[in-house]
Amino acid sequence: MKRCARHQHGVALAEVMVAMALGMLVVLLACGMLVLANGAYRMHSEHVWLNDGGHYAMDIIGQAVRQGAFINWDGEMAPGAYDATASAAIGGLDASSLTRGGAGIEHPLAPVAHGSDVLMLRFGGSGGTANGDGSAINCAGFGVADNQGADARGWSIFYVANDAEGEPELRCKYRSASGWGADAIVRGVDSFQVLYGVDLDTPPDGVPDTYLNASAVNALDASLTLAGATPDEQRRDLNRKTYWKRVHTVKVALLLHGDVHTRPDGTPVVYDLFGTAYADAHAGDDPGVRVAEQTMEPAQQRRARRLFVALFQLRNRSI
Repeated sequence: MKRCARHQHGVALAEVMVAMALGMLVVLLACGMLVLANGAYRMHSEHVWLNDGGHYAMDIIGQAVRQGAFINWDGEMAPGAYDATASAAIGGLDASSLTRGGAGIEHPLAPVAHGSDVLMLRFGGSGGTANGDGSAINCAGFGVADNQGADARGWSIFYVANDAEGEPELRCKYRSASGWGADAIVRGVDSFQVLYGVDLDTPPDGVPDTYLNASAVNALDASLTLAGATPDEQRRDLNRKTYWKRVHTVKVALLLHGDVHTRPDGTPVVYDLFGTAYADAHAGDDPGVRVAEQTMEPAQQRRARRLFVALFQLRNRSI
């Protein structure tokens, strides 16, 4: 009598459990790799954005500084000589912000983003049409026409203000035919700081002897003995003697942050925008030159950050 061979159909419960466990392990590993890849992508994207935004802002600021005090000597409206009583072509404010529509840097507002500064530059235009010939442009990229008189010069002003969402952004303020306006250059500003290389020699030799903030330069002006019987005469004498006309270089520091948490290391970092020595000496009287993450809200501490520092030289004589 032959016995029928028995064949197993299906799988045992133990085999099903093992297969499910292996499948879940593979899924978990895949999810982990996806999370890591997404985090790396976000971190890379934030750093690319910070690099692009910072370099773009520095390029615009550098162009404006180098163009400061420009005079189109070949133009039909070129002056016969330098006007010693004209206001300086460079100026600034410490720990201040501005309005879009206010004239120049008058009527400053409370500071934004760790006491960020204001940098102002003025320059002559080129070309007889309404927007000039495009060879002299303001910080927004609009051409400035040739003008007659120092008061008609173009403006490029850099300051920090909050956008509609409360995010600090570096802005370019300028004057056009329709009035004053301001455009955003880059958002995510933690601090925007400016130092001025001032020639203190008598007579001046054109070489900066020290770097001062705007308040220190204004303090030097306040110590001057001015000639003149009327306020207007004294103002003209101040324009002749002002230390702002002794500024030959501008040092700019810009600290930017990303939009989201991308930094895996949560250890707070301290940023000294002009170096440790300057921050140790002036952190108390020059707000924003030292930015410590530990003083920020927890939501801000783990964002990617990038510090940009550049030194620009004024190519033209500051009249």
